[in-house]
Amino acid sequence: MGSERLLCQIMSNGRFGLYWVSVFSIHQQPLKGLSNGSEGEKESKKNIRKTSSQFPYSDSKTASVDFLPLEGDPSRELPETKPQQSKATVLYIGRIPHGFYEKEMEAYFKQFGAIKRLRIARNKKTGKSKHFGFIEFENPQVAEVVADCMHNYLLFEHLLQVHIIPPEHVHPKLWRGFNYKYKPVDYVQIERQRHNKVRTLEEHKKLVEKILKQDVRRRKRIEAAGIDYECPEIVGSVQPAPKKIKFDED
Repeated sequence: MGSERLLCQIMSNGRFGLYWVSVFSIHQQPLKGLSNGSEGEKESKKNIRKTSSQFPYSDSKTASVDFLPLEGDPSRELPETKPQQSKATVLYIGRIPHGFYEKEMEAYFKQFGAIKRLRIARNKKTGKSKHFGFIEFENPQVAEVVADCMHNYLLFEHLLQVHIIPPEHVHPKLWRGFNYKYKPVDYVQIERQRHNKVRTLEEHKKLVEKILKQDVRRRKRIEAAGIDYECPEIVGSVQPAPKKIKFDED
């Protein structure tokens, strides 16, 4: 018990914070006067001070065999942690100016590296740009460089907003139809075809009735405004009655 207690107290001493004292060296110098009570404790402290003064400071190179250095202990060395490389290759690009579309974006961003896919969000009805899009590079390091360089980049009076999208946040339907060239619908041509289509007699009759109702409402508004005006008659409102053809019976 005496040797174990002495070992703990020597270890707590500030001089020997970097070394462990072997039990063998302590047993070589037996302590006298260890007894129960306050007197025994005082004598033990004195003996500890004497023994601690016998061990001078020494470097790890000149240390005796009785000391084990802690600095070179391989068990205390922490494993080297390598920084995790980002695997994100998809970028979000916001505030895209007018006229900076797929061809222009591909020609501009390919100076950083190879582009895998590119897409600009467009209106399904008009085909106009929604001023944001997505671009995917083949190399994740290129994506990081583009995000650092092009974020808040002034382009045609617009500050581009470029952010990296983590792979777990990329929507699975993001690249569906990315290479589809959208052709806007020509609604003028559609209306022209609808207006000039060949109608049956029933369809023509419904169209004339609709036009006559609109003409009556227009005449009432003119009279209510106190304007003396005679509206012209609508031509073609009266359809000629079909002729009855009689066939001679043989």
